[in-house]
Amino acid sequence: MKDVRRMLRQQVSTERFKYKLIIYSITMVHVVLFVLFNLLHIWPMVIFNVGSVAVYIKCIDIIKRGYESEIMKVFYMTYWEIIIHSFVATICVGWTFGFPQYIIGLIPFGYYMCATLLEGRRRYVIATALGLIAALSFIACRSLSLFAGAIFQIELPVAVELLIYIFNSVCNFVFLFMVTVIFVWDMQRITAQLRNQNVALDNMASVDPLTGLYNRRSMQDFLERALKSEEDFGLIMCDIDNFKRVNDTYGHDFGDVVLKEIAHIAKEKVSDRGYVCRWGGEEILIMSTDRLDHICETAENIRQEVEKHVFRCRGKELHCSLTLGVAGHRVGNAVEDTIKHADSRLYYGKQNGKNRVVTPYNSQ
Repeated sequence: MKDVRRMLRQQVSTERFKYKLIIYSITMVHVVLFVLFNLLHIWPMVIFNVGSVAVYIKCIDIIKRGYESEIMKVFYMTYWEIIIHSFVATICVGWTFGFPQYIIGLIPFGYYMCATLLEGRRRYVIATALGLIAALSFIACRSLSLFAGAIFQIELPVAVELLIYIFNSVCNFVFLFMVTVIFVWDMQRITAQLRNQNVALDNMASVDPLTGLYNRRSMQDFLERALKSEEDFGLIMCDIDNFKRVNDTYGHDFGDVVLKEIAHIAKEKVSDRGYVCRWGGEEILIMSTDRLDHICETAENIRQEVEKHVFRCRGKELHCSLTLGVAGHRVGNAVEDTIKHADSRLYYGKQNGKNRVVTPYNSQ
């Protein structure tokens, strides 16, 4: 649970950083425009940019305090500020300086924000509506510049006028590039999260939660795969001796400890030479493609390790034992018969003293 909370905090922190980066960038552009209009003595735009900077400072404060619904407020404030700024700049200085270009960047930005912060069909409806408003606003700015002259007639060298136009163009392209990079980064992050979630779901579906061993379904998949490959393999069926007595005497918590630690011993002894699964209850089934005599040695090693192991729980100590039955599978035989052979040898061992390994070499 702590890991989940930490991941959520990290994700929220990352999202806030992403939006703050965008707002900080837009704020810096307005600071530069404030200086520019101040040098040009375009006082309405100087005042407007002071107001714009104040708006974005408020946006940064909102991002720090809130998430999702609050972030959407920041987007709407940014959206309308850029449109209104483009109209006011066009009215004041005309079209040629390129201030309406900023409206173009609102279309992909709007789709990105709606896609990440809204849900269902609503996200597409709102994003499309905002995109149409932005497109119509851009056209309206151009029409306004054609039919109404600029209020301030600025006499500037062509190079300076071009430099201002290039500055606005570069800022717009940088903004588009930034949105694109963030979008690609988000897609990669989401893909990685889905991949990790799929792995986690696969593990949940294939692993026994108590012991960490493969579950019965996974073992059946391994057996089917081995049958298709037409290679010989061996099975070890294991059962904890007097396990019911352990649960009845010491409690199920102690029984769980015994089961988990025996599972760990089995996994350690088998290593990468086979698969270990919880077949049911206290039964463990091991499949290995090793040579049959080596499989029998592995079974004996597991038995010896369990026998000398001391199980501890709540200050109590206990010794347990394990009985194992080994069977070899040959190509052409039914795997159910091989499981029955291993199980019958296990049963034979239970009936004849327990704490022993019964193999094809020593079975009656």
